[in-house]
Amino acid sequence: MTVPESSAFGTAGNARPAPESSGSTPDGSGPGRATGAAAPGPAVPVVPTGGGRPSTSGGPVRLDGPWTHRDVAANGARFHIAEMGSGPLVLLLHGFPQFWWTWRHQLPALAEAGFRAVAMDLRGVGGSDRTPRGYDPANLALDVTGVIRSLGEPDAALVGHDMGGYLAWTAAVMRPKLVRRLVVSSMPHPRRWRSSMLSDPAQTRAGSYVWGFQRPWLPERQLVADEGGLVGRLIEEWAGPNDIAFPDEPTLDVYRRAMCVPSTAHCSVEPYRWMVRSLARPDGVQFYRRMKRPVRVPTLHLHGSLDPAMRTRSSAGSGEYVEAPYRWRLFDGLGHFPHEEDPAAFSAELINWLKDPEPDR
Repeated sequence: MTVPESSAFGTAGNARPAPESSGSTPDGSGPGRATGAAAPGPAVPVVPTGGGRPSTSGGPVRLDGPWTHRDVAANGARFHIAEMGSGPLVLLLHGFPQFWWTWRHQLPALAEAGFRAVAMDLRGVGGSDRTPRGYDPANLALDVTGVIRSLGEPDAALVGHDMGGYLAWTAAVMRPKLVRRLVVSSMPHPRRWRSSMLSDPAQTRAGSYVWGFQRPWLPERQLVADEGGLVGRLIEEWAGPNDIAFPDEPTLDVYRRAMCVPSTAHCSVEPYRWMVRSLARPDGVQFYRRMKRPVRVPTLHLHGSLDPAMRTRSSAGSGEYVEAPYRWRLFDGLGHFPHEEDPAAFSAELINWLKDPEPDR
């Protein structure tokens, strides 16, 4: 295994890759925006991101909107959530370098579609507790399932992006009775992630930021330097071509300020440190052995065709770990943040699948 040289703490650079597919997706359909998607559903509301800086009367993370903010206790910690609507629970899990607000478009769309939509801040991020330990994926997944119980629900449809997707995969294996359905965006199954990072030189380079996180203290300092300037650059580099509205300057400003909340940068990189440093340790070996257990809930796997941080080839093939209906959808022309780059298409795909009583393979 060769660890790539890294700029900053290991970004892949400004170049955007060409689409990796040769004209087909793993399910045999051709590329396109939400390839092979079901017929479009009802119009989905989109929360505008432009028009000035978002209202921050609740501080840098409890941003104003049609949602309600509150805290819930789970797994020995306190977690901040934003929620809307009533009906079956859909729990939304953010990735790096973001927080619950990344789901600002999907919260009202899901609520209007008849779901109880809840976006949580992961441990150490946003408005949730910053504990001194507990950032391994098994414990973080127990945070997620603990929040489901604290909300008084028997189960939930988990929707996870990036690191949130990694934890959603994990929760579906560890606590299958609490996961009704699984939706993962921009993240392969954990065993597929490990294999790609260790054996695929292209993914090793694309994930160079993960290797950069292994250095002590420096990544945290870089993330908060210049008022979080690196956070904005990472999001710009990982997004798709700039002919779309995301990311605009007010949006980047929100993510920069959220990362600068004390201890957030350290807590944000700790899960990635565990993922690499545990590879040869007994706890890591045990975790990846445990993840051999198949996922037995219907799974929707979403990915942007131009994602420079997690290559399409790395995510494709995760279905081998799912013994249930599995649907792969590739969003043509989008990068690492399809739910923000094209929120209407993403929300429509998500809602149509959640409402499908018999999701097929």
